[in-house]
Amino acid sequence: MKIFWFIPTHGDSRYLGSSRGARVADHAYFKQIAIAADSLGYEGVLLPTGRSCEDSWIVAASLIDATRRLKFLVALRPGLVAPAQSARMAATLDRLSGGRLLVNLVTGGDAEELAGDGQFLGHAERYAQSAEFIRIWRELLARSHLGESLDFDGEHLGVRGGKLLYPPLNRPYPPVFFGGSSGPAHELAAEQVDTYLTWGEPPAEVGKKLADVRERAAARGRSLRYGIRLHVVVRETEEQAWRAAGELLSELDEATVAAAQARFKSMDSVGQRRMAELHGGRFDKADVRRGLEISPNLWAGVGLVRGGAGTALVGSPQQVAERIREYAELGLEYFILSGYPHLDEAHRFAELVFPLLPLSLREKLGAPALTGPFGEVVANSYAPRAVSAS
Repeated sequence: MKIFWFIPTHGDSRYLGSSRGARVADHAYFKQIAIAADSLGYEGVLLPTGRSCEDSWIVAASLIDATRRLKFLVALRPGLVAPAQSARMAATLDRLSGGRLLVNLVTGGDAEELAGDGQFLGHAERYAQSAEFIRIWRELLARSHLGESLDFDGEHLGVRGGKLLYPPLNRPYPPVFFGGSSGPAHELAAEQVDTYLTWGEPPAEVGKKLADVRERAAARGRSLRYGIRLHVVVRETEEQAWRAAGELLSELDEATVAAAQARFKSMDSVGQRRMAELHGGRFDKADVRRGLEISPNLWAGVGLVRGGAGTALVGSPQQVAERIREYAELGLEYFILSGYPHLDEAHRFAELVFPLLPLSLREKLGAPALTGPFGEVVANSYAPRAVSAS
């Protein structure tokens, strides 16, 4: 089990859909979150991509020296950057970071946003282009260790004599992550990627998606790793957690939700459609669980206004840990989490939930190179008594 956090390069706040409680999305704040994630023991951080975000590659590069072990899951965008240039960027970032690069292949599901970036292909064509892109990318990096060049002539992309002189530290290339809910997405995952990611749906639905990808991969003689993207709202008690979920939506109004949902409906992303179907755009401020708790402790409230991953685990530390274990039993290994605001919730989740995770992971997370008391010293003389988070 590998626990990741999130760098909110599109902004951060205490309240969804509102500027109240907002935080400046600047380098100083990103750095604070990265340092917190690194020192707390998170495996890595996801950096999002799109026109609403700062560039993920530049942000990741800027955080190398601020961190020691933290891995960076950075987006590849087929059609926006040539695969050879992207491979060279990946090799450089992997080398400069000491082998801490992971890449997230993002085909995109918003035709309007993609058109603004000069990408005009339809849904099926984008996946065909993505398949060619990642094939060229992988081959160039793999061959760089051998000093070999690549010729490739595809329908959308091609290279002649493509070659990288500086190979990445990861062999044969930095691991490739990818998420998508459509048939073409599952085909691409089965054929070429290393880790398939899903957004947070009820366990039974996640299990169906994983089974389909596994079957397609097995038909090609391949096996993949699997992960999930979720938000978290964890507090000392279940009651406090649901109160915090309500506060997260407390500044929302129906007009804001309706405008966001109309925008999401214009996208051709199957995953985004599945997120919208979980809640139907309806919510009750007086009872945020009603209609939004779609599975025990799985809440669709974030997706009312946030695109992409729209569900959160809400509950006490014991409940959230139990839900994580349920997903792990399906075969999920990577848990990419986030919470609002991200700096505060990185600490809260680590303090409350890390002690309840599997022993091998707890041992890895709980071994900081420090001595002496932890916490504030009492009355200038006494170290606080160690108390289990459970």
